[in-house]
Amino acid sequence: MTLPRGPQEASRALPDPAAVDPAVLATLLARHGWVRRGGPSARYGRWTPPDDSDPGTSLLVPAGEGFDDAVELLADAVTALSRSRSASARSILLALAVPGDELQWRRELPGPAGTTPWDGAERLQQAARAMLAAGAKARRTRAAYFGARLDTWAGDFLEQVLVVGGGPVTDGGAGLTAYSPAPEGRAVVTTLVRALEALRDAVDYRRVSGGPEAFENAVQAGVSRELVQSVEELVRGATAAQLTVAWSAAAGPPGGFGDRRIALEFSPGDLPALEEAAALLERIEPAVAVTVVGLVVRLKRADPAGPGTVRLKVLAGAEVSEVRVRLADPAYRVAVEAHLAGAPVRVSGRLERRGGFRRLTHPGALEPCGLEEAERERLLKTLGEGGQGA
Repeated sequence: MTLPRGPQEASRALPDPAAVDPAVLATLLARHGWVRRGGPSARYGRWTPPDDSDPGTSLLVPAGEGFDDAVELLADAVTALSRSRSASARSILLALAVPGDELQWRRELPGPAGTTPWDGAERLQQAARAMLAAGAKARRTRAAYFGARLDTWAGDFLEQVLVVGGGPVTDGGAGLTAYSPAPEGRAVVTTLVRALEALRDAVDYRRVSGGPEAFENAVQAGVSRELVQSVEELVRGATAAQLTVAWSAAAGPPGGFGDRRIALEFSPGDLPALEEAAALLERIEPAVAVTVVGLVVRLKRADPAGPGTVRLKVLAGAEVSEVRVRLADPAYRVAVEAHLAGAPVRVSGRLERRGGFRRLTHPGALEPCGLEEAERERLLKTLGEGGQGA
């Protein structure tokens, strides 16, 4: 058995009826507008699609798992959903098969009804990924501009998110649906929702008052340059854009949120304020004083006796994977010797926002770090796993 799918979507197994919680199924049906009709409330409920959109479909859902025929009824309900012509049936099956908080992005696009430009779908995916990454970084710490900082942290979260293909699509629009694990990944989603709400308020304030200070104040709510740019990407070229969030029916809503679908909308009219916000947030983020411990993975200089640039794979001291630092000749020679010996080095400096916090300026003395053999082997193994092509 497979989920209903579009022409470009791979087959997906239907949820196991024995693993379906009747209360979760009933919650999802009600959330999508299905109507409960008649039936003894103590044993089962009969559900029909909203607005009689599929008059031939009727689901008998048991009130609990304790009845002898519960699994059989749930199997019939899942099969009926898989065959239903109702637009919400597929979403209900996906929510059962892929438990988690449901995020749906939608872009309304100009042009003939029922068509989506190639770059429209790609832009939607890029915007959604960037938005989730920004939310993950803001969950870890607040910053006006992250650059490459916390990329690994964000990447680890993105690997847990399941994209199930196209979301709700209207005429001339494109959609994308993803599920974030709940409750494990819920803190990121709630951070993202609060940040987008703060960004929406800041944009409205900017358009009404003419003052950009609300963007700076919104940083503490999780707004960053990366989040602003993801919304720009979502809106640009569209007539409207929206993110909706529905909390996992199995996990229930998080504290401080009601059991309602959250809808956050932006439009092309917001673009001037968003562009201004992105520039402001990058400008106000200061350089960071750090002491980095890292392995030398690349060396380059034009003059054998002059200064050179080295690239370090960061092991400690900064929340980026690599940094570049320009060194005078004596320090460059120390870096060469450390590279040949496979030993890490330590250097202090300022991590500059230009280039995404990947460059260390005003470096102090560079010195090799002594390591025990076991620790050295562990670090070299880490380098081998993640440093190819450095």
